[in-house]
Amino acid sequence: MIVAFSVSPSAAEEDGGVSEAVARAVKVVRESGLPNSTNAMFTNIEGESWDQVMDVVKRAVEAAGEGSTRVGLVLKADIRPGYEGQLTAKVERVEKHLSE
Repeated sequence: MIVAFSVSPSAAEEDGGVSEAVARAVKVVRESGLPNSTNAMFTNIEGESWDQVMDVVKRAVEAAGEGSTRVGLVLKADIRPGYEGQLTAKVERVEKHLSE
């Protein structure tokens, strides 16, 4: 399964940004060892089960929320049992169509 999530604490930085908190969340994801990618809006993570992926998301949300009284979470999941490597394979399929 692939989960795309975005996390944002209520306590923003002086300029209104949340990059420091997001960096704490991304660090948790990267240290998980699961395939992942981060872009301007979401962090994507791929794993074999709900428990595996949601454990990482939960820890990432907790890390982002350090020092904040409230955290917002947006989550989207693609649940496709029996498929691996879809974090890159999905993009490759789209790129193939674009090159035709």
